[in-house]
This record gives sequence, C-alpha cells and structure tokens, in this order.
Amino acid sequence: MNPAPMRLRLSWDDPGTGERKEPTLAVPIALGREFNQMPGEMNGHRVSRLTLNSLEVSRFHALIDMDAGGLVVIDQNSSNGTLINGQRQTRSVLGNGDSLQIGPYYISVTFAANPPASPPSGNSQIFFHPDTDLPDPRISHPAPLPPLASPAQPGGTAAFPPPAFQAQQVVVQDLHATGLRVDEVDYAAVGGGLGSFVWVDLLRIYGVKSSQIAALGMEPQPYARYKRLCMNSQIPLHERLRSNSDSCPDNIWGWPSYALREAGHDLLKGSLGTAFGYLWQVFAEPAFAQTYTPRAGNVFDAIDREAKRIGWEQMFRYASVRSIRKTEDGRYAIAYSRTSANQRDHAFLIARNVQLATGYAAIQFLPDLQAYREKTNDFKSVVNAYEEHNHVYEHLEKFGGTVMIRGRGIVASRIVQRIYEARAKNPNISLLHLMRSPKPQGNKFGRSQRAVENHYEFQPFNWPKATWGGELRIMLEKAAPEQRKRLLADWGGTTTADRQDWRRMVEEGIRQGWYQITFGEVERVERNPHSSGIERTVTYIQEKGLKGQIRLEADFIIDATGLDAKVKANPLLNDLVTHYKLPLHENGRIAVANNFELVEMRSPQGRMYAAGAMTLGGPYAAVDSFLGLQYAALCAVVDSLAAARAPGIHRLNFLSSFGQWLKWVANQAP
Repeated sequence: MNPAPMRLRLSWDDPGTGERKEPTLAVPIALGREFNQMPGEMNGHRVSRLTLNSLEVSRFHALIDMDAGGLVVIDQNSSNGTLINGQRQTRSVLGNGDSLQIGPYYISVTFAANPPASPPSGNSQIFFHPDTDLPDPRISHPAPLPPLASPAQPGGTAAFPPPAFQAQQVVVQDLHATGLRVDEVDYAAVGGGLGSFVWVDLLRIYGVKSSQIAALGMEPQPYARYKRLCMNSQIPLHERLRSNSDSCPDNIWGWPSYALREAGHDLLKGSLGTAFGYLWQVFAEPAFAQTYTPRAGNVFDAIDREAKRIGWEQMFRYASVRSIRKTEDGRYAIAYSRTSANQRDHAFLIARNVQLATGYAAIQFLPDLQAYREKTNDFKSVVNAYEEHNHVYEHLEKFGGTVMIRGRGIVASRIVQRIYEARAKNPNISLLHLMRSPKPQGNKFGRSQRAVENHYEFQPFNWPKATWGGELRIMLEKAAPEQRKRLLADWGGTTTADRQDWRRMVEEGIRQGWYQITFGEVERVERNPHSSGIERTVTYIQEKGLKGQIRLEADFIIDATGLDAKVKANPLLNDLVTHYKLPLHENGRIAVANNFELVEMRSPQGRMYAAGAMTLGGPYAAVDSFLGLQYAALCAVVDSLAAARAPGIHRLNFLSSFGQWLKWVANQAP
C-alpha cells in the first residue's frame, strides 16, 4: 500500500485581479496551461493539476513530486522556464516557504503538515458603514439594513423593501399602494460616485434634461469616497495621484488635459520652466521623461466645476439603495432608504434605464491582522492604508519607531514616500516591508516586459498603454471569456508608475539601511511588551525549510493590499445577481457585454449597465481608472442608448460636439 501523499498549500495573488488563491493539493502536482498529454497517475498516486491560465505558461510547465532526496520541482522543458526563489532551475529541491515563478504567477509553497496557527491567509474585508460610507472595521460581514417601520404605518414593523420585491417583475401599482413616495425618471445612476458622474455628464451633454436623471448615492460630492481613500492613503490635495492622466472626468473631450491646464496656470504665474516641464513630460513619456500624473486637488476642483455646470445638485438624491427589480411594464424599480438626522424613511424610483457604478464594496484586510484586532481590540497599531491613520505618522515624527508594510504596489509605494517624508522630521524611523515572495521579473506579453526593481513592478501607466485605447483593448473586446482571463493574467494588474523620485526613495532607504525588504508567509501576529515597557506588534513568519520561525517586531503595521470589488461583498449587487441568476466571472465580478450592458436584465422599455471595478474580466482592462469609467459611459450612452434612440438623447456630430465643447469652455449648462 502506498503511503498517503504529501500535501502542499500553494499561495499566490492572481496577476490579473490581485485576488488571493490558496489551494491545498496532494503531491504529485502538475502545473501548466493544459494537460492533454499527461497521465492521470504517477508512482501510484493521482496527479493533482493546477491550471495557470497564461500564454507565458507552457501546456505542461512543471511538476512537483517526491524522489529519494525529498520534494522536488522539475521543469518540463517549458518555453519560459521555472524560477525557484528567483533563480531559473530545471530541477531543484523544494523547501517549506520556497517560491516558484511560472509565467506571471508567483507561488509560495507551504507544507500542509505544518499549518499556520492563524486562520488561512486569504483576504478578509473592512466594509463601509451603510449609513456613513466610512470604513468600519467592526462590521464583520456585508448585510442589508435591518427591517424598519414604514412611515405609512406608524409604529408598524413592515419590512422594506416590501414583499412585492420578491417577484421577478414588480407591479408598479403595488408600490403606489404602500403609501411611500414613488418617482419616475428616464435615467437612474446607482452609486453616486465617479462612475455615476461621468455617465450623467455624458447624458447631459447628449441632450437629456436634468429632470429626467436621478443619481442615487450616499454623499453629494461624486468624488467624496475617492477623495477620502486618497487622503487616508496619504495622498493630500497638493500631492499627485498615483494614476495616469489619459482622461479628465470633468471633460469628455480630454482637451485641455490636466497637464495643459497646470502648465497654463504656471505660465500665468511666470513659472516658465515648470510649465514647459509638464508639457515635455506628456510629450516624451515614457521613453524620455517620467510619467505625468495630476495633483489630487486639481482633479477635485475640476469635477466641482463640471458638477455645477450640469446641475448635479438637482439630480443627486441621498439614498441607500436596497434593491432593484424589473417592473411588469418593462422598466426598473429601485427601492431606497433616505436617512436624516432624526428619522429614516423609504421611497421608490422607477427608471427606464439604469447604470450600476457602486465602486468597491470593501477594503481588503489580511486575516492574520483581522485576528490580531479581534484578540487585542487594538485599532491603533494595526491599520489599513485606506483607513484614517494619521496618528501613525504623528507618533513617528515625534517619537520615531518601526513600521511594517504588508503588500506592494501603488498604495504601498505611497506609504513608503510618506515614511520618507516623516524621516525628514525624525530620522529614527525604520521601515520593514514584508512581501509574500520575491518578484525577480515582471509580466511579459509578446516582446514587452514590465521592469522590476527592488521587487516593485513598474509600468509607465498602470496597464500597458494599448489597453486604454489601442490594439490590446480591441483584442480583449474580441476575446472569449477564457481568453480574456488569460490576457489579463499576462498583462498583470495595476502597478506603480515609473517615476524616478519614487524609485530613488526606495534605493536611498535600502542603501542607508532604514528600509528593509523581507519575504515570508505570516503564521500569526501578536502583541508583546517591549523592553522599554511599550507594547509592540510581533509578526511570526515561517523560515524556509523547517528550521523554525522568524520574529519581526514593529510599532505599527500598515496593510496595503488593496480594495475588494467582488459582487458578494456588496449586498445590493449580491441581491440582484441572486434574484435574477446573473452570470459572474470566475473572479467574482459581474459579466457584461462589450457595451457594458447586463444583457440578462434587458427590459422592453429599458436597459441596465454597469461600470467600474465590478466589471473586471469583461471587455476592458483598466475598468476603475478615469478613462475606464468614461469608456464604459461612452459605450453605454453612445453605442447603445443613442443607437436605440433612448428618450431625450440626441446624437452628436462634429459641429454639435464642438458646440458642446464651447459650452464647457464657457462654463455654460449643456
């Protein structure tokens, strides 16, 4: 009888979506894109198969197996090779904690016989409070608001939405019978953020009257949540966003761009050098100049101007949207709650056409850090980069200390810059950057490859340039769902822009010794008293092989692993998807057509669209960028609604578009 096979936990972040994957598989394990020619058993054991969907991965790329020397990984004459701990190998002994690179996949290997003491690694979430829209770490799971009494029934306990919303098609008369307010419009934007704003902006430019548009959201400024997340992640108004400048949410024509406006402002002040520097950046990037990105304050000021121009205040409705259903007359019924200082009441909105742009449902939070918070109730030492945590930098600037960053990418690079700035006030600050695995080389696609330096992956823009509006965008639109998954894995997710000042800070920190990068899978995080009497966090990671643990102390831990856009994390979207059995991608995002329509939700009189991070895996890559939101709006309004002659929309030609642009320049209503 053969002994029970060894089991391994293989952990990686999906290169296309950033989602954490952690299957536990029995040895032998075959890794590859396809396994048509491979036997089902080897040495008397069934072969586990791990499919890695990328053109950089060979059909049968590598095999993890046991031999007389222990656990080994064997490259199967793959086209691009197998890297073990950053070194290309054809055959190598594999130890606990080692890392493999196969194409764009960076996989950590953990012996399942020695599981970590904390909950499985994978990401938990910090959800936004349903009333305040602020990150609330004490909300453990997404849930609809509890049933509340209806104003039409004083002292009653009627649940909202009413029982009529259990039907596939709601009878509009039944909504009027509740005694609650019922309004009707042609267009409803659900979310009220930047995605809603660019859709509404385009509708107004295309001739729709503000009286026929409703934007439902939690905050009157369409950029409110985005601004708050920027500020929390240490991007103040004067600092430059860590995103590109290919589009302007306030200007669908894109001219003048942010760089041109900033240059014009500096020219008026007599700063010729800086003005022409911005223009040179845009003209020469990325080959001869570093990437231009706009200042946060300039972006928000420009959106304020456009919001006032199109009458956003008249269209916006404070609303916590609870549910959306089709109606029997071919429209959509939206049930929402309206909260004031003293009471909460409810209302309905009937719309012909609906756009969903609810943004990110939650902030990703590492489960070992979640476990630490639950055990210690310490919300000061362990924070997420997207939570308000200025107290960390205030403490460091006054007393010094050690900070640990978890995760890497755009947000982590900004935290590094903030620590660098704090050291100008107090040099007794050190930074420990804990990454799950090394990153010896960047994603490749064809002849192109992203640069890697100090385990940061760089890209002149967050995605390859051609995904925004070039040949790669067209390739993704034409691809089948499985091909799209493969392309997104090869292109990789968002990265830090290739800016010399950001790279210099990292190099300087490593050279001077105050910045250290280390790798490992976390077993647990605890709180231990320091010799000075001050309690510090202690992170235990498994040393490679079976030698033991590494103990890392820090005054603060900052989680920079990102945001969560999965449908199940959003009660509204989850309710809609469950009720109408809408298809989802493997990454948990909603499936849309090339014009961003939810085809299964089409009604005789109207259509439903989606935009933003919830659509990743569909026809567009950079879905949560400014340009991605505008592109989704263009596809929905121009290619779909205007083509269907939706009410109030008038197609623009060259002259009418130029006329609308002149109104934009003069700050006149569309």
